[in-house]
Amino acid sequence: MATNLALDDTLIAEVVKLGNFKSKKAAVTQALQEYIQRHKQAQILQLFGTIDYDEDYDYKQGRSRP
Repeated sequence: MATNLALDDTLIAEVVKLGNFKSKKAAVTQALQEYIQRHKQAQILQLFGTIDYDEDYDYKQGRSRP
């Protein structure tokens, strides 16, 4: 999908240099992937302490071989 964006050339140049990217597209793609990953991690952290678990569950039971 072709998209035209008005991006800050200074920011793009800095990202390309810091990340040692070969193209602006590679730099923007990596930045978007990291942005998505960070937000997914934040959503997981919000679940901390909200999931109920069975205190009597024996996790070692599944390790034994017949």
